[in-house]
Amino acid sequence: MVDLVAERVRTSRLLGADSDLVLHGGGNTSVKVRHTTVYGEEIEALVVKGSGSDLADIDQSGFAWLDLAAVRRLAQLDALSDVEMANQLRLAEVRANGPAPSVEAILHALIPAPFVDHTHADAVVTLTNTPAGAALVAEVYGARVAVVPYVMPGFLLAKHCAGVPLVGVDGMVLLNHGIFTWGETAQESYERMLELVGLAAAHVAAHRRPHEGAVTLQHARLGPEFRAALSAAAGVPMIVSTSGEMDVRAFRASHDAARVTQRGTATPDHVIRTKPWPLIDCDIDAYVARYRAYFERHAGGRRLQALDPAPRVVLTDAGLSCAGRTAKDARIAEDIYRHTMRVITDAEDLGGYQPVSEAELFEVEYWDLEQAKLRRQPPPAPFAGEIALVTGAASGIGRACAAALLAEGAALIGVDCNPEITAAFDDLAWLGLECDVTDLNAVRGALDLALERFGGLDLLVLNAGVFPGGARIAELDQDAWRRVMAVNLDANLALLRAAHPLLKVAPNGGRVVVIGSKNVPAPGPGAAAYSASKAALTQLARVAALEWGGDGIRVNVIHPNAVFDTRVWSDEVLAERAAQYGLTVDAYRASNVLGVEVASEDVARLCVAMCGPAFAKTTGAQVPVDGGNDRVI
Repeated sequence: MVDLVAERVRTSRLLGADSDLVLHGGGNTSVKVRHTTVYGEEIEALVVKGSGSDLADIDQSGFAWLDLAAVRRLAQLDALSDVEMANQLRLAEVRANGPAPSVEAILHALIPAPFVDHTHADAVVTLTNTPAGAALVAEVYGARVAVVPYVMPGFLLAKHCAGVPLVGVDGMVLLNHGIFTWGETAQESYERMLELVGLAAAHVAAHRRPHEGAVTLQHARLGPEFRAALSAAAGVPMIVSTSGEMDVRAFRASHDAARVTQRGTATPDHVIRTKPWPLIDCDIDAYVARYRAYFERHAGGRRLQALDPAPRVVLTDAGLSCAGRTAKDARIAEDIYRHTMRVITDAEDLGGYQPVSEAELFEVEYWDLEQAKLRRQPPPAPFAGEIALVTGAASGIGRACAAALLAEGAALIGVDCNPEITAAFDDLAWLGLECDVTDLNAVRGALDLALERFGGLDLLVLNAGVFPGGARIAELDQDAWRRVMAVNLDANLALLRAAHPLLKVAPNGGRVVVIGSKNVPAPGPGAAAYSASKAALTQLARVAALEWGGDGIRVNVIHPNAVFDTRVWSDEVLAERAAQYGLTVDAYRASNVLGVEVASEDVARLCVAMCGPAFAKTTGAQVPVDGGNDRVI
């Protein structure tokens, strides 16, 4: 027997894999199946995508199971608020602990076919976002589809569609919104979606005009001050990612871009991710004033909580910049707007880009159900919207610090001379760069990438260092001395200088954490170069704390000792150091007052604390992570 829900999952994922059909949680699918209740009664159930699920990776847990008859009965009501609709759909569930049902659940229930697919396909949206949208749909499809004017999704749309004849047609086009297809099998509904969208795409392609002309914009850069201003408008730190590809800059250079982009989003639900319009160029104050006026104009005296007025999409000489509280949010806004640029360009070729009105966009942006979906999201992580750079991040303390900051929500640039750094973490918020910290140009390049990828820098963790084999001063090689100083001291000075302009405009104030060493207060024999370099670095940090306090930058130092899960501590070095103190290796590992072994994660936890509110009024501090060292105490 065919598992209908498994088939529903399979073709849903196929839809989700095509960004020309759906983007980041868009679209929805369903299947109608037989369900046996606890009483042994067999009923029809609607298995529909849950709100917030993403078709790209959906599994059976991403679907809600509803009593089909109860859902269909809702369409007989004369009126139903969105909040009450959501409540009634929850009450109609026949399986507990499922996701909140899609707001399109009633419409899925009304369509008589077993399998139903709904997408916001670019090509269909392009056709319908034009003054002659309905006529273009008729030209492309003839009588094969039912055509529905734009209606707010949810109960109103379902109620409207209840009176639309659906027998004898292959699909339904919702103007300015998307397309529905259906079938007796999952494959039939999926293939019908591809066929109908393909017809629209062919029509769009046939009317596409060449857009020639030189791109006169210079590839400029957005400075960290721009992110600071945008974050101030949002009221929280924001990630700002910039893409300066030629196609983006060509769109921006178009003489109509500044005008046509202000008409609205390609499909109304995109307003949640991109705001109603992009910011053109860099006047954030003007954008904020416009957004607040838009809110006042359309709130109409209702008690609505205004969203932050900061733009999420910015078109400048630098290209396309997209903002979000996380790197993922910024990427979603970017993906959506890249598709929007193509929709706008193609719609203009078809007679003009004409999306829904500003008032209709507002109703979606401030829709109770969309706001409830946002409220269901977990609270932001402590370092959401902030950007950290960690040196020596491929292993040991550096990797642990990077992992801890990532886990707390920061976007991370990790640099290391080890090529493994590029793939150290599989995360949109991670940028690993193979970089020799003694190469000033490479360091500046890393900061430039931080600015381009995430918008600036908030947290700097100076961890990269070398710990050579033991050598008494009388035998210390001058070249070895210089190498230790170059990595442990000179490189950190260069990075501090280069990072200062970014740190001083960090929305919550810049923070620097320097990984020092127990050898600063208690040096050991045979480690002159290492001890001297860490002592000099600590002194440099103290001066930076004095000089940069006026810029709101905190500089604090951690002094670890005997952290053995790092590459500094090879078996040979460990044995050598243990022998110098007359200890076995095992005894040396826990040779501290508490008798404990210190791990990289212990240092990372203090690093995170130093970057957080617990150290908000602390700078110039030196804190050990060493289990207690009797020579220091």
